[in-house]
Amino acid sequence: MKFLVIGHLCLDVIHPVDEPEVQSYGGIYYSVATLASLSGENDRIIPVFGINKNDYEPLIQHLKQFPNVDTSAIFQFDEPTNNVHLFYQNKETRIECSKDISKPIQFERIKNYLKVDGILINMISGFDIALSTLDETRMAVREKNIPIHFDYHSLTLGISPNYERFRRPVADWRRWSFMTDTVQLNEEEIGGLTLEKLTEQQTVGHMLTLGVKGLVVTRGERGASLFFNEHKKVIRKDIEGLAVERPRDATGCGDVFGAAFHFQFVKNNDLLAAATFANQVAAAKAKMVGSDDIRQLKSFATT
Repeated sequence: MKFLVIGHLCLDVIHPVDEPEVQSYGGIYYSVATLASLSGENDRIIPVFGINKNDYEPLIQHLKQFPNVDTSAIFQFDEPTNNVHLFYQNKETRIECSKDISKPIQFERIKNYLKVDGILINMISGFDIALSTLDETRMAVREKNIPIHFDYHSLTLGISPNYERFRRPVADWRRWSFMTDTVQLNEEEIGGLTLEKLTEQQTVGHMLTLGVKGLVVTRGERGASLFFNEHKKVIRKDIEGLAVERPRDATGCGDVFGAAFHFQFVKNNDLLAAATFANQVAAAKAKMVGSDDIRQLKSFATT
C-alpha cells in the first residue's frame, strides 16, 4: 500500500507535568512514523512538508530508521522550521505556543504523488494547506476512490500575538468536511467548531450529509466515538478507553490515532475495526514521551 501524508512538521519542546523537558520531532512526524511502523517493508509512506534547509539533512538521516518512508516530497526552505512549545498543566490539558509557522503547502507539491491507496491530511498548524488546495486534491482523486482522512486539529485554533493558540470556530467547516471520506476531531474541537453553536450531535449530523462516511471524536483516556450513517440514521459506536498504567505524555496521541485509523480503514474498509484498532495504538503512545519511541508501535503491525 501507498499512503500520502500532508501536514506541517514541528520541532516540539514538551514541558511535562512531572518529567524533564523533551525536544523531539512533532506535528506530522507522528502521523508519518505511525504509518511507517504499522506498514510493511514493501509499503510506502510519502510525506509532503517543508523544513528549514539547515534542519533538512538531520531529519532525512533520522527518517532512515523507517526504510518504507519515501522522502522525495520533503522540500527545503530558508525560513525557520515551525517551533512548538507544549506546556502541560496535567496529563491532558496544555498551553500550546507556536512560532515560525510554515507557509501553506501548495498543490504543486502534492499533485505528482496522488497515485496512492490513501491520503491523510492532518492540520497540524491549522495553516498546513489552503481550502483551495484541499479542493484540488479532492477533485484529483474523486473518481479513483482514494480515501481521504481529514483531521481538523489546529484548524480550530487561532494564534495570539504572543504565539499562544486559542480555540475559535471555523467559518468554512462544511467546505473542509465536504467529500472527505473520514473526519477526525477531539471533543474540544468539535465543541467549538461551528459559528452556529451546534451541539456535537447536530454537527455530526451535518457532516454526514456532506459525503463523510465516518466521523471520529476522540475523548482522551475515555476512548472515542465513531459516527456513521446506516439506513439514513446516524449510528454512534463508543470505543471504551483503555487503562494505561503510568501514562507519560499525551502529545501526539491524536495524530497516532488518526494514522492508525486511516491505515486500518484503507486496509479493511471497516470503520468500527479501524476506530477500535486506533484506540489501542493511541493508548500505547501515551506510555511514551515525545516521538522518539514511535517505532515501538511496530508491535501492532501484525494485529
